[in-house]
Amino acid sequence: MLTMTDSNSQSQVPVAADVPPAAEGQQGQQQGQRRERRERRQRREERDSEWQERVVQIRRVSKTVKGGKKMSFRAILVVGNEKGQVGVGVGKASDVIGAVRKGVADGKKHLVKVPLTASSSIPTVAQGRDGAASVLMRPAAPGTGVIAGGSIRTVLELAGVKNVLAKRLGSKTPLNNARAAMMALSALRTHKAAAKERGIPLQQMYS
Repeated sequence: MLTMTDSNSQSQVPVAADVPPAAEGQQGQQQGQRRERRERRQRREERDSEWQERVVQIRRVSKTVKGGKKMSFRAILVVGNEKGQVGVGVGKASDVIGAVRKGVADGKKHLVKVPLTASSSIPTVAQGRDGAASVLMRPAAPGTGVIAGGSIRTVLELAGVKNVLAKRLGSKTPLNNARAAMMALSALRTHKAAAKERGIPLQQMYS
């Protein structure tokens, strides 16, 4: 009886040769998918680590509804990598952390590519307007620094601009000024791109 039991137990143990090739293929496919997900997560973490976030303003706002007033928080954030990409986002939520998280996601959806010169300045004079806010920017020599204030300074610093002269010419609202600065940066063009659009040689731009 013991011998029969041992023989039955041995016959029930799967041997490597008994594993069908289809099962081995499924295991290899699952391992490949796990490895791909791990690499994709690492790339996403590395990409997110390049971005910097700065809070411009957090305010408590209210909305009048049928039952009374609904209180929430509004956060204005600037997201940038200091390498020529910057965005302004706004988030609203019932708590501050949720509003900041939404503001960061909104800022990454509205990124602007800023052309930077060798001296980390802007190539030409730029002017942007949003609502009653107007912003004027001028390129500056190396060593000047960021001469700007408020939310405009935050936008320029996270964009990677290190030498610039900027002036607020209208409203003092932080959100409108930040968006006006974004409009000015989005309108910037390099001399090479301007010469190509006008159909003239680059040397003629400097003459």
